[in-house]
Amino acid sequence: MKKNDLIVGMFLMSAVIFLIIPMPPILLDVLLALNISVAMVVLFNAMFSKEVLNMSAFPTILLFTTMFRISLNVSSTKNILSTGEAGNVIKTFGEFVGGNNLVIGIIVFIILIMVQFMVINKGSERVAEVTARFTLDAMPGKQMAIDADLNTGAITDAEAKQRREKLQEESAFFGSMDGATKYVKGDAMAGLIITIINIAGGTVMGVLYLGLPISEALNQFAILTIGDGLVSQIPSLMISLATGILVTKASKEADFGDLLIKQLFSIPKVLYLVGTSMIALGFFTPLDNFLFLVYGLLFIISGRVIANKIVVTSIENEVSSEDVSANEIRKPENVISLLQVDPIELEFGYGIIPLADTNQGGDLLDRVVLIRRQIALELGCVVPMIRLRDNIQLNPNQYIIKIKGIQVSEGEILFDHYMAMNPGYVEEEITGIPTFEPSFHLPAIWITEGQRERAETLGYTVVDPPSIIATHLTEIIRGHIYEMLTRQDVQNLINNIQESHQTLITELVPKLLNIGEIQKVLQNLLREGISIRDLVTILETLADYAPTTRDSDVLTEYTRQSLKRAISNKFFPSNEMTSVVTLDPKVEQNIMGSVKQSEQGSYLALDPGITKEIIDSVQNEVHKLEELGKNPIIITSPIVRMYFKRLTQDYFRDLVVVSYNEIDSNVELQSVGMVTV
Repeated sequence: MKKNDLIVGMFLMSAVIFLIIPMPPILLDVLLALNISVAMVVLFNAMFSKEVLNMSAFPTILLFTTMFRISLNVSSTKNILSTGEAGNVIKTFGEFVGGNNLVIGIIVFIILIMVQFMVINKGSERVAEVTARFTLDAMPGKQMAIDADLNTGAITDAEAKQRREKLQEESAFFGSMDGATKYVKGDAMAGLIITIINIAGGTVMGVLYLGLPISEALNQFAILTIGDGLVSQIPSLMISLATGILVTKASKEADFGDLLIKQLFSIPKVLYLVGTSMIALGFFTPLDNFLFLVYGLLFIISGRVIANKIVVTSIENEVSSEDVSANEIRKPENVISLLQVDPIELEFGYGIIPLADTNQGGDLLDRVVLIRRQIALELGCVVPMIRLRDNIQLNPNQYIIKIKGIQVSEGEILFDHYMAMNPGYVEEEITGIPTFEPSFHLPAIWITEGQRERAETLGYTVVDPPSIIATHLTEIIRGHIYEMLTRQDVQNLINNIQESHQTLITELVPKLLNIGEIQKVLQNLLREGISIRDLVTILETLADYAPTTRDSDVLTEYTRQSLKRAISNKFFPSNEMTSVVTLDPKVEQNIMGSVKQSEQGSYLALDPGITKEIIDSVQNEVHKLEELGKNPIIITSPIVRMYFKRLTQDYFRDLVVVSYNEIDSNVELQSVGMVTV
């Protein structure tokens, strides 16, 4: 058995033994002194503990000390009633603390009981009850906060476990304190009842068995009884005070002494007002002039000292901040690095860091690699390096996507949740948090892990947060890849095929077209989602038509016609009838009649009224296709296609405009409408 366990066991067992076996006065004195010292230890520990959980065993301590004190009270009662002697400690308390006067002793004892029972204990009991209730009510929210911090990577698994254990201990502590305060209340009541019984019993014993006059017996036994009550109630008062301190601690991690002094004596103007008031009371009232003048001067001097300390501290802080700023200014810095603009940036709040941190199981970096590979296979273009960085100015779960340093889109995810989207045929709804899918702005619902399986069974499309970010980033890159295609990228693409197609490259570059002109054609294709992976066919077409025209828009149309198999495969599924909208010949004539030529190329100068009518008609026809669940596709004549696309691209981002010459012969089309004016 451990030594500490043995000591605690003996302490508790002695309380039971003292209820049975009479004690000599000398031993009673030793134990009463021990009781007072233990009460002091408990009081000062409660006062200076920085955290309430440092006294987590306080409810048990309260029970043990109460039991020990009552057993001493019973033993002293036996000695008083049987022999009229209770030892030096009780006698001294009765004569010295009680003033060796029955009336004074009774009054002091009653005051102690009232202070403990009606003031300290009653307030502590109420505070403990309210604190326990609010602690238990707040527990689920605190648990969710811990889980949120864990999911965002703000804390580790070990820290989360430690915080959960601390939360449970705190809840159990305040719950126990709510019941433990009843011990103090019962102890005060028991002390009062025991004292009344002792006075009556002692008087009877003195008169009947010792033959004392009733007044002498009352005086002798009452003083001892009052001493016994005081020697037990003073430690009880200290324990009760310790209880009140623990349950009223406003700060869970604060030194009580420092906190008290700092909060009471840290504002100079308060001390000035108090000092002035004390001096005024001394001069203008019959109160002791000297005493109140001294107090007033002390408060004013203290306020002045504190004000000087505040000024010195502020100057030191200001100088320190200036030194830091000066050091930052003096620090040599490569300004050139600040001028670089990343083609693509993904910035995210600190909550998304775990998704990008491989040490925490995040796979966002791997997904970025897959995105670059996917775009290369799909569009035949090398995506620039994607810069990932955290940004503390964003919300924890927010992310933004930048193209060439400018934000083009943003989104927000919800950890520990999945995004469920209704494909359109699911009838049964599931509960969740309404939201919108960031890539296509479709209505969606955030659901929990427990709802995932049911949502998938019902037919919902369920995706996790990393997939949401990756899909959003992919769509943004697809929509802006043409902006990021530089001349150097074009040169690299040409170099990649130059060895196997030396004759083609020698004929085309730079004799017929320069790199910048080829870049414009490739950008036009990428702007409408046409892959440039078949670069050989594109360059062959440019070599064929460049001798007759160097207009990049016209060359783009010739190139699209050469890529009709790829275009048909992209927009018109095989073995399936595709619903499309055609263009009224009258509209085509209006468009071609409004084409103007300039040194920079051709442009459209269409009447605003006609433009509005065309756009409204396109809106109606696109709406029809969307209601049928079809992609909005408009078929035009080859000569009109690029001008019509240019006219509508600012109004309809996803509108596909193809010419008849760009459609493969085996494609089946069904016209469901016509754009008219």
